[in-house]
Amino acid sequence: MTQLGVADLHVSLGGKPVLRGVTLDLAPGALTGLVGPNGAGKSTLLKTMAGLVAPARGRVSLDGEDIAHMPPRPRARRIAYLPQGHALHWPLSARDVVALGRLPHGGAQNDAAVTRAMQRTGAAAFAARSIATLSGGEQSRVMLARALAVEAPVLLADEPVASLDPYHQLFVMALLRDLAREGQLIVAVLHDLALAARFCGRLVLMQEGRMIAAGTPDTVLTGDNLARAYGVEALHGSHRDEAFVLAWRRIADGL
Repeated sequence: MTQLGVADLHVSLGGKPVLRGVTLDLAPGALTGLVGPNGAGKSTLLKTMAGLVAPARGRVSLDGEDIAHMPPRPRARRIAYLPQGHALHWPLSARDVVALGRLPHGGAQNDAAVTRAMQRTGAAAFAARSIATLSGGEQSRVMLARALAVEAPVLLADEPVASLDPYHQLFVMALLRDLAREGQLIVAVLHDLALAARFCGRLVLMQEGRMIAAGTPDTVLTGDNLARAYGVEALHGSHRDEAFVLAWRRIADGL
């Protein structure tokens, strides 16, 4: 079983500390969500776990091996990374963009892997269209398909539902949850607490570069934790035996 470990991770960017002693042990089986306010260090943590940012101290290990010692291509075959935001101006079809996910495998085409990824993300319907003609949400699903086409045991996704409408937010969150249950180790940065509470089996709450809570959604998204991290009062409830959390008002001014 794939294991991703983060041990006493410290990262500085531009001389400013961004991560401060983060320690995590991650495994497949349940979708893991990284939550916390803007500037908490979530995206930097994800990039560091992907090997794109070098830590000042600490290590990230994949199945016991320090990823800093892995050559880029073998690492990219084992850890797929989906960045936030997509500025795509390539004169390529959506299918050709998804096929770029096979580059870590030496550029060899694998039509079956590309087809599987596009079908699972609902992007097959516009496979032949130029990426430049797609909406922002459609482009997001193409880029998710590109990450899935790697068929890596680990997927790190930064705000994968940010540009999607409600239907496709639910679609993508259910897909990520299902892939995790099927055995892929998936970590996603999320801002929607309701989606995080419903679809993630494990959450990590961050604030000012530190991990302040980790565990199941009901133990992490408590009123005290959300007040401390976000400065908000939240409503907690359930519908059809599924819990939800809704940020309701700012504590500072009662709004």
